[in-house]
Amino acid sequence: MKIFQVEGTLVATARIDKLESRRLLVVRERGGSRSVAVDPVGCKVGDWVIAVGSSAAKDAAGHKDYPSDLTIVGIIDYWNTEEAGPGGAT
Repeated sequence: MKIFQVEGTLVATARIDKLESRRLLVVRERGGSRSVAVDPVGCKVGDWVIAVGSSAAKDAAGHKDYPSDLTIVGIIDYWNTEEAGPGGAT
């Protein structure tokens, strides 16, 4: 699992059927690069989220055949930045 911040919605009307109508978001690790994540949770811009990758991302998106390598599994309400170390969210 990794922590990301939601930057915005990604609109892709031309996509394969297996993506279904799931919402796609642009997310970024703090100080890192952007990624696209499937959002089955209902996040909004600015939310800090927990996301899983690899086969866990497929399962979290709904089924083992789902074409995702990053899926959001939770919205972070709070974390203690003193315990988070360098780069923790505020």
